Amino acid sequence: MHQRGNKLFADYVLYQQPGVPLAVVEAKDNKHAIGAGMRQALDYAQLLDVPFAYSSNGDGFLEHDLTQANGVLERQISLDEFPSPQELWQRYCRYKGLEQPEQQKLLNQPFYQDSTTHEPRYYQAVAVNKTAEAVARGQKRLLLVMATGTGKTYTAFQIIHRLWKAGAKKRILFLADRNILIDQPYRGDFRPFGDSMTLVKNHHVDHAYEIYLALYQGLSSNDPEAEAYKQFSPGFFDLIVVDECHRGSSAADSRWRAILDYFPTATHLGLTATPSNDEDRSNYDYFGRPIYTYSLKQGIADGFLAPYKVVRVQLDRDLSWRPEVGQKDSNGSEVEDREYNLSDYDRTLVLEKRTEKIAERVTQFLHALGDRYAKTIVFCIDREHASRMRTALVNRNQGMVHQHPEYVMQLTSDQPNYLGWVERFTEPKDPMPVIVTTSKLLTTGVDTKTVKVIVLDAPISSLTEFKQIIGRGTRIDEKHKKFFFTILDFRNATRLFADPNFDGEPEDVIEVEPEDEDMSGAVSGGTPPASPPVPVLPGGPNPGPRPKVYVRDVPVSVLREQVQYYGPDGRLITESLLDYTRRRLRNHYADLTDFLARWRTADNPQQLVQELEAHGLLLAELQEQANQPDLDLFDLLCHVAYDQPPLTRRQRAERVRRRDYFERFGAPARQVLDLLLDKYTDEGPAGLESPNVLTLDPLRDLGTPTELVRRFGGSQQFAAALHELRTGLYQAS
Repeated sequence: MHQRGNKLFADYVLYQQPGVPLAVVEAKDNKHAIGAGMRQALDYAQLLDVPFAYSSNGDGFLEHDLTQANGVLERQISLDEFPSPQELWQRYCRYKGLEQPEQQKLLNQPFYQDSTTHEPRYYQAVAVNKTAEAVARGQKRLLLVMATGTGKTYTAFQIIHRLWKAGAKKRILFLADRNILIDQPYRGDFRPFGDSMTLVKNHHVDHAYEIYLALYQGLSSNDPEAEAYKQFSPGFFDLIVVDECHRGSSAADSRWRAILDYFPTATHLGLTATPSNDEDRSNYDYFGRPIYTYSLKQGIADGFLAPYKVVRVQLDRDLSWRPEVGQKDSNGSEVEDREYNLSDYDRTLVLEKRTEKIAERVTQFLHALGDRYAKTIVFCIDREHASRMRTALVNRNQGMVHQHPEYVMQLTSDQPNYLGWVERFTEPKDPMPVIVTTSKLLTTGVDTKTVKVIVLDAPISSLTEFKQIIGRGTRIDEKHKKFFFTILDFRNATRLFADPNFDGEPEDVIEVEPEDEDMSGAVSGGTPPASPPVPVLPGGPNPGPRPKVYVRDVPVSVLREQVQYYGPDGRLITESLLDYTRRRLRNHYADLTDFLARWRTADNPQQLVQELEAHGLLLAELQEQANQPDLDLFDLLCHVAYDQPPLTRRQRAERVRRRDYFERFGAPARQVLDLLLDKYTDEGPAGLESPNVLTLDPLRDLGTPTELVRRFGGSQQFAAALHELRTGLYQAS
């Protein structure tokens, strides 16, 4: 149980046509001032990228008009003065600089929708609309930055479909650097293009299609005479969409940049969750500043992306380890005498029991999670490390592996049929495999909706790579009850959450293509990019990488663990959850008296729970950590924040029974109240708040709701008795 962001709902949104919003209206009753809803309307207008916001109390409107069509930013108007749909549209187009009919045609082209395609989320619609507007204004290079898990491929489909159907872009190239990045859209979001779409394979070019999906590797070659992209004329494509544009052709001197340069008249649209911006590789230099950004923080706040918690695990040997005098490795050779630490482990030195300890801790976590089938990715340093980790996890999960041989698998590009197994792992309906070990194969471009656990046992210095890895867990899958995920960090990689650029501007870092990237061009038959030259060390030829040293009998144990939660401000809470709860609650209710008064005046406990969560309290996480299911949330909060001795729900119910509270009611009514107290004991406050509580066990055995209410003298008397029962439960000890 982890707190998920709440989806927002405006009172009214006025549309030119579905997907093209013009204005937001927030309505209040006439007990409020006419402008009481303006702050909320402005927030929604900003999210929807519309220039008009209105607040009304029924007696009139306060208009906030960014177009300033009437010479003022804000003015009060009557219902008769409210602009017509045509007037709003004209103002909107003037404000956007889109007054020509051909420009407006792009905006009015509807989204694609059928029985298998969902309506775009608000931010996806904004991204499509802003792209269409930019194209209509003649911009040639565009950049969209959207957090992993927010549907970049689906958004790209809607952009391409709108521009294609409107006739603005007749031939489109979707360009990527991994097989999976073109396979998934071809079989998924792009399917509605049908026979108009093709995959470029084996350097074979067919000019009869309108939508092309291709790998860089399928269009380029080490042989300049065999460059497949040159089989097209430079003006063939009107639009080129570059997926994961922080890689591949983003470097100015990349051989793949030549593909983009060859089509100079086409509009180039870059898509990424993690833009790069440094002197060697800059998305901004090429595509310009993003025309739209939808961040991880915003996605979590909106309830579209999953929040997370971090469990940092420090092992005793991670601080340092020095071999004993004469200590031998697994081959019987003496281990070099020096201090080893995290920078050495699994790269040059392997402490085999360290791998086993991590496998043990991961297995323990899945047991504690109560879900042995929770999809888990373990990120390792290289393929050899991934192989050893797989073996250690198999040995720790022998019972599950006996039942399901594919329970633990290594997913690296050297494994047989690895793409098929990636497909099975990412398919929510397929339970196997559950735990996969990998190096770089799953860091990006893989739609892992149901992954609940990410294990980090590889050093990560690139913020771009870190953001891509975290993105493997950010998707929500309501159907399979995936609403949050956990990061088990054995390398202190989650320190990068504190980097101010984590959810902001791109980092300045040079990326190196990882060894396990699928750059083979298997779909297209192309060749991978040339490897950089191996540097020659002074004094002789390069000796090559140092072979790994394996040491078997060095015991390893967990030194300490720290649990951190995703906070309401988008940062990890580094203090203890108990201290955080105490501080937050006392900021709003200085003492116990204030808190008791608010608890009793709430219409129902759920209303107060929502209010406390809006104040930033992580109530589900607190209850999970406390692990005291017999305690009411009320008692848990009083205990944590105000040092009150907690009472179990059963103790609270018995206190009510011992008072003379029941004496004023006759025996038939007391029987109902007694069962309501039992229901509170078993289910907590929710057991009393259900509107159909009288129809549920065990009360329905006493009679119909009408008969039970009649025992109190009528519905008003029953409601009063129920309110008094709630008040009695929460009297101070």
